[in-house]
Amino acid sequence: STLVHSTGGAAALAGIILLGARNGRFDSAGNPKALKPFAASSIPLVTIGVFILWLGWFGFNGGSQLAMGTADDAIAVSSIFINTLLAGAGGVMAAGAVTRLSGKTDVVQMLNGCIGGLVAITAEPLMPSPIAAILIGAVGGVIVVYGTKLLFALSIDDVVGAVPAHLFAGIWGTLFVPITNSGAKFGTQLLGVISINAFVFVVAFIV
Repeated sequence: STLVHSTGGAAALAGIILLGARNGRFDSAGNPKALKPFAASSIPLVTIGVFILWLGWFGFNGGSQLAMGTADDAIAVSSIFINTLLAGAGGVMAAGAVTRLSGKTDVVQMLNGCIGGLVAITAEPLMPSPIAAILIGAVGGVIVVYGTKLLFALSIDDVVGAVPAHLFAGIWGTLFVPITNSGAKFGTQLLGVISINAFVFVVAFIV
């Protein structure tokens, strides 16, 4: 969640700030304009892309067990698969519910919520219970929705939602690890999040 996803999100944030917003994306007061001219060109293709990512995530997280030669390893990989699936589903449902509160379910935000849920569970996909995995993913999905609103408020134009889905959800997932894994400490997780993301943002900005 940190070494891959929030690292990418921090680098993306540096690039977004340097590039600036697309012409016409925000009005003179800094408010986002109607999405229509800037909408994704094909929602079905975006959906297929997320499904491909979701499928690949089983290898990404399951493969992190690094072994499947014993029953314990096989059971661990199975647990990781279940938690990965449930976290992605939790992200989808939570993002859909939150956007529905504003009057219209946003499919693109649901898809990004799936990514946010998957990113969040990647910090520790083995130890959480299935219910905890759903909650971790759901919070990741909510973070994506409100993280997008935060970027809008700052007039930051994140074209694909990389910063909320990878940086913000990655930070959440990393900081939650000590709740389900007694071998982790919150202070260590927090230090890792701050130091890695600050380093990556500064270096990426310079590069």
